[in-house]
Amino acid sequence: MTATAAPLVLPAPRPRIRGFAAERVFVRRSLTQSLRDGESLSMSIMLPVTLMLLFTFVFGGALQSDGNYVDYVVPGIILLCAGFGAATTATYVSRDMTTGIIDRFRTMPLRAGAVLTGHVVASLVRNLVATAVVIGVALLLGFHPTANVAGWIAAGAVIALYILAITYLYAAIGLAAGSPEAASGYGFILMFLPYLSSAFVPIDTMPSWLQWIATYQPVTPIIETIRGLLMGTDLGTQPAWAVGWCIVIIAVAALWGAWLFGRRRSR
Repeated sequence: MTATAAPLVLPAPRPRIRGFAAERVFVRRSLTQSLRDGESLSMSIMLPVTLMLLFTFVFGGALQSDGNYVDYVVPGIILLCAGFGAATTATYVSRDMTTGIIDRFRTMPLRAGAVLTGHVVASLVRNLVATAVVIGVALLLGFHPTANVAGWIAAGAVIALYILAITYLYAAIGLAAGSPEAASGYGFILMFLPYLSSAFVPIDTMPSWLQWIATYQPVTPIIETIRGLLMGTDLGTQPAWAVGWCIVIIAVAALWGAWLFGRRRSR
């Protein structure tokens, strides 16, 4: 009498979360982290406001004696605000990758990219709030934009696109860094870009060798686009360059981040 072999029973595949439920969970998680980390949120607002006060009241008289320097400097301060706020994303992402929480997420039926999406969307919301606060302080200091409603909407769209681009880049830096401290240091380097642009002084006042760098780096057309939309200065081809640079940064950072995330997961 021969024994009948028991049929091989394969484990049932884990059901995956449908729609954007996972993304909503991680957006809420990242927003909660931001609210609990009040120091980072307050510093992302206080530092740009402090710089605006410094440039307006200390350097403004020397740079523009008519007292309207605040109208010139606010677009650059807005981008600085976005950079300070987005830099915390690199630290948050690196912390997730080094504390083992990602290993726990891998056991769940969700898309890997949902973790990064949560950080990016939360950073976008956090930075838009910080930017609104900075603009409010600028208005109290005498900022007089000439934009109509359409101009404000267009400027807000450009600011949001830039925040999205720089946040994706900082998220990729957080994946590449070996520790949260290293991620913070690498991200700090990007904060110098607005200083090498038309954010604080006209480009034609710079040395000739620096004018080329300031003219063709990504931040300058974004600043000039925001300045043109809010203050009515000539836009020219700056909006096309601004949007193009943001799209390129998002595409490169997203691909780099996806590759880094998959590489870190395979270890």
